[in-house]
Amino acid sequence: MEEARAQGNEIIDSYRDALEKVLQDHKVEAQRQSEIRIKTETINAKQQINQSLAKAQLDLKREQSKIQQDLKDKIFKETLELVHDYMKSADYPDFLIRCIRDALTFANGSSMTIYINPSDESLKSSLEEATGTQLTISTEDFIGGVRCVIRDRNILIDHSFKTQLRDEYDKFLFSGGDGIA
Repeated sequence: MEEARAQGNEIIDSYRDALEKVLQDHKVEAQRQSEIRIKTETINAKQQINQSLAKAQLDLKREQSKIQQDLKDKIFKETLELVHDYMKSADYPDFLIRCIRDALTFANGSSMTIYINPSDESLKSSLEEATGTQLTISTEDFIGGVRCVIRDRNILIDHSFKTQLRDEYDKFLFSGGDGIA
């Protein structure tokens, strides 16, 4: 009887040890899976935060770009108004005369066509008298200034306000104050 009890106790102890081992293995596996799940969820949360942050930054950049474009358009609208005011001033015909004389000097006797803007037609005779050269009224409105063509040398001398304004508009950037344009 004692031998049977000892064997029974031995079987129970070995079964208990086996169950304890299974329990320990299960605890270790559950802990490992829990840590993996926590890491995975942490990574997912960080990715969601990064995506939200990137989207917000993109939205901010779009809004900033739109505002800068609106401001740029306003600035150049005001600039165009200032150009029109300048064209009404007494300095404007002197500017045209200087441009024409510079073109004549550059042409150095080559045949050349000098165009003035249609809005400057009233100045044509006084400009021709002051420069001693014949001027042509352009069919294209280039806001103001002059354009000169030296055909035999394929040269365009462009002192038009339209071209100068467009060039400045294309080059214009807002400085972000922190070195970002």
